[in-house]
Amino acid sequence: MHLLMEAGSFPISFTLVYVVGFIAAVAIGSIAWYNSKRPAGWEGKDRPDFVPKVDKEDNPGVGETKKG
Repeated sequence: MHLLMEAGSFPISFTLVYVVGFIAAVAIGSIAWYNSKRPAGWEGKDRPDFVPKVDKEDNPGVGETKKG
């Protein structure tokens, strides 16, 4: 930590990587949470419009790829 303070200012590129990564993690985690089984008390709630619907497959990744 002392070495970073001696170097002057912390590079902005490192800060941007952390900020963009955090925003991406929150967005992907939110989509995954909304598409998962609802916790107790949330069963009747509607899915927000901005969250895409992800359909479950019986055997994901098994067999031929879908063409369409």
